Amino acid sequence: MIKLLKNKKFWLPAVGVLVGGTLGFLYYFFIGCSSGSCPITGSPVGSIIFGSLIGLLLTVK
Repeated sequence: MIKLLKNKKFWLPAVGVLVGGTLGFLYYFFIGCSSGSCPITGSPVGSIIFGSLIGLLLTVK
């Protein structure tokens, strides 16, 4: 368990998911779809999940 926490291959994707989720929520909060008809930006959950997935994809080799 301690080796996992010291491993860069664990932390880089974890940080990518956190940063992506945060940016997804901020996108929803400041820019998001006001009518609610947009599938990704219509709800905070969708924006957070989409942002987290993009963050994960950008950080995994």
